[in-house]
Amino acid sequence: MRIKGTCKRCGREFLADQVIDDGGRCPWDGEPFTADYAMVLVDALKAAQMFGTRLERALEEIADIHPAFTLDRDSVLGALNRSIASLEQNLVRQG
Repeated sequence: MRIKGTCKRCGREFLADQVIDDGGRCPWDGEPFTADYAMVLVDALKAAQMFGTRLERALEEIADIHPAFTLDRDSVLGALNRSIASLEQNLVRQG
């Protein structure tokens, strides 16, 4: 999974890998996304990408065997959607 985001300061898009490589800083303006928790952020982004990929693969595997059931979309994506929605709050573009 390749996670993309948007900087709340400069409004430019980035890949999580860029933030990881830059030690928790915006790859465009160089400012830290969270000054006091840069390593926590980097570790969390790494984990989100790794486990996101694992979830994608597991769901693909389930779909490929064509089980006699469906999955409730909100049970899989509900908490993820809420977390992403909270990150989208206060998206401020400068300029």
